[in-house]
Amino acid sequence: MYQQLTKSLYIKIQEKSNYACIFLILFSFFIVTNTHANNHQKNNENRHSTNLYKALGEKAGIEKLVDAFVLRIAKDKQIISYFAKSNVDHFKRGFVQHTCELVGGPCSYQGDNMIDIHTGMNINEADFNRVVELLILASEDVGISYRTQNKLIAKLVPTRTNIIKR
Repeated sequence: MYQQLTKSLYIKIQEKSNYACIFLILFSFFIVTNTHANNHQKNNENRHSTNLYKALGEKAGIEKLVDAFVLRIAKDKQIISYFAKSNVDHFKRGFVQHTCELVGGPCSYQGDNMIDIHTGMNINEADFNRVVELLILASEDVGISYRTQNKLIAKLVPTRTNIIKR
């Protein structure tokens, strides 16, 4: 009876060991597969961002877009007051760098974060939406396709919460 109990216990431990091994193998496979999938997704995102940078005409195209955007802002009575005390050259340089980095270009944005820049400006939703509209119109002015405009806007959307009512 003791031998039979010992043998039965040994088999159960061995079975659990086999289950543990199977679990470890499956878990390892999951980690490797998931890591590969995440790296693949990041590579795709980087490739898509780089494609967006190229679709915008690289840095020269972004500069052209920002120039058109600033002209639109300067003519807009609803928005111009937010920029009354702005250094236009500083704004343009910062916006070019920020956009270039955001769309996968080789630029590195060194300016203040969006919260610091917009704190105290009390930008409301209507005015924020108007600025987006001006950016879209500027994109059309310089011949950027609707598809590329949508991709750019999608990259800029996350900054919205850092801008409105600060």
